[in-house]
Amino acid sequence: MAAVVEKAAPGRETRQPAAAPPPVWNRRRREALAAYAFVAPDLLGLLVFVGLPMALAIGVSLFSVDGFGGYTYVGLDNFRLMAEDAQLWQSVKVTATYMVTFVPLGFVVSLGLALLVRDHFPGVGLVRTLFFLPHVISLVVVGVVWQFLLVDKQGAVPALLRPLGLGDVSFLGSPGLALGALVAISIWFLMGYQMLILLGGLKDIPREYEEAAQVDGANSWQRFRHIVWPLLRPTSFFVLVNSTVGAVTGLQAFDLVYVLTKGGPVNSTSTVVFYIYQQAFAYNNYGYAAALTTAVVAFLVVATGIMFGATRGGRFDVG
Repeated sequence: MAAVVEKAAPGRETRQPAAAPPPVWNRRRREALAAYAFVAPDLLGLLVFVGLPMALAIGVSLFSVDGFGGYTYVGLDNFRLMAEDAQLWQSVKVTATYMVTFVPLGFVVSLGLALLVRDHFPGVGLVRTLFFLPHVISLVVVGVVWQFLLVDKQGAVPALLRPLGLGDVSFLGSPGLALGALVAISIWFLMGYQMLILLGGLKDIPREYEEAAQVDGANSWQRFRHIVWPLLRPTSFFVLVNSTVGAVTGLQAFDLVYVLTKGGPVNSTSTVVFYIYQQAFAYNNYGYAAALTTAVVAFLVVATGIMFGATRGGRFDVG
C-alpha cells in the first residue's frame, strides 16, 4: 500500500507536534509537586498561627489599647517607652542571666547523658526513657511538683538538706536562689529531649573513625575532641539555637515562672515573656505588650541570623 503523504497548502507551514517532555523532567515535576503537598499543611499552619498573629501584634503595637475596646493611634510611642521602662530592663537582665546559665549548662548535661547512653548495655532503653520522661510531663505539673518539693522548711528538699544545716534555706523565697532553682528545674525538664537529639547526631558518626584513631593510640578525650565533636557540630548548633530561643520565649521561661514564683521575689525571676504577660493581662496595656513582643521577635530573628551567618549553618568551617 502506498504511503499517503499530506502536503501543505501553498503559503502555509506544516506545524510539527510538540515533542513530549523527557521522562526525567516529568519525574522531577512530580517530586516537586509531592514535596509542595507535604510542606503545604505546615506552611499553612505557620502562616495562620505564627504569621498572622505577628502581623496583628505589629499593628496593635502602634495603638494605645485601654482594655475596653478603645484604640488610640500613638505611632512609635510604645517603642520609645521601652527605653524608660526600668522594670523592662530588669526583666531583660533576668532573661539574659537565665539564658547564659541555662543554655551552656543544659547542653553539657544533655551531651554527657547522650554519651552515657550511646553504647548498648543491658537496660539502656529503660535508662533513655527515664531521662526523657520529665519532658512528657506538663510544665504546669512540673512547676507544682517542684514547688511542693522546695517549699520552705516543709518540702522534701529542705528535709533532705536539714542534716547538713541547710534545712532553713528558702530556694524560692530568696532573690539569690530563686533564679538558680529555675535554671536547675529547666535543665532537669529539657535534658532528656536534648539528649535524644544529640544521641541521633552521635549515631550518625561512623564508629570506624574512632576505632581507627584508637588503633593509632588516641585516648578517649582525643577521640572526642578531634573526631566526635567536629562531626557533631551541626547537631550541637541546632540544640544551642533551639535552647537559646526557648530560654527567651519558651514555655519554661513563662510556665515555670508563673507557677513557681510569679516573677518574685522582688522581680528576681521576672523574665521578659512574664513581663509581657503582666502588661497585657494584669495591666490591660495591650499596645505596649504587643510592642514588647515585636521587639523580642525582631531580636531573636536578628540574633539567629547572625548565628547562622557566623557559623555557616552550624558547620563552623572557614574555608
